Amino acid sequence: MNDTSIPEVSTEPEAAAPTRPRFLLREMRSSCATQRIWKWSLPAFAGRLPDGRTYNTCPSAGICQDLCYARAGTYRFSNVLRSHQNNLQYVLDAPREWEEQMTAELKHRRYHPQGSRTHVRIHDSGDYFSAEYLEAWLRIIRSTPEVVFYSYTKEVALFEERVRPDSPANFYYRYSYGGTQDELIAPGHLHVDVFPDEEALADAGYTSQAPSDLRGAYGPETLGIPANNLPAQKRRQGGQTFRALQRAANAQRSARKAQRRGPTPRRPRAD
Repeated sequence: MNDTSIPEVSTEPEAAAPTRPRFLLREMRSSCATQRIWKWSLPAFAGRLPDGRTYNTCPSAGICQDLCYARAGTYRFSNVLRSHQNNLQYVLDAPREWEEQMTAELKHRRYHPQGSRTHVRIHDSGDYFSAEYLEAWLRIIRSTPEVVFYSYTKEVALFEERVRPDSPANFYYRYSYGGTQDELIAPGHLHVDVFPDEEALADAGYTSQAPSDLRGAYGPETLGIPANNLPAQKRRQGGQTFRALQRAANAQRSARKAQRRGPTPRRPRAD
């Protein structure tokens, strides 16, 4: 179970003053963003902040570590990575100020156009790296009921404990396969899996997310994402889904552990 401390973030050296941009949210620019969607981004998985501190924003990442779209392409451009790291540093160093600014920003008129609802995707990269961070988001979500929030996450245990019992009505979330907590995704949970292509997705009976990113919020239980057209990552994924790759990785890990333990001693038979 996740504890309430921030995982995988060192405290040395002393943090530099956080960068505080005028606006925290950015507009999504994607072929599957069919209407205006705002997003909040953190750097994906593990890295080092400019001040030397290390971090891991995806503590339950599994095989997705090497296949994550947010660790390749434009996400690795220096200006993009720096912006995402600034976001993380702000959260770490001034969490209360960050929460207050995010709440105030969401009440700004730029997020409330006439005739349409405002949608915010929490994390097009990164994840809920601590219980404290998740609770801050829940307070933000509850304080802005006119905004629709949606998110994918691999933090299944944390969400089952902190979100499912009293989930805000304006928060849609679904679990994402490819993490170390895949076995906690139960039948009936909204979830998403990454497929090698659209054909494999359809053959499995999944609905594609490709036509609209808002299917992450309003789509059916079984949502599929076709793999990004990144040659190196497509070669690594092969013809498998993230769920299948994680299951295979778990089986290999269990086999290695069993081998290290050696054969289980037989109990003497009772006469």
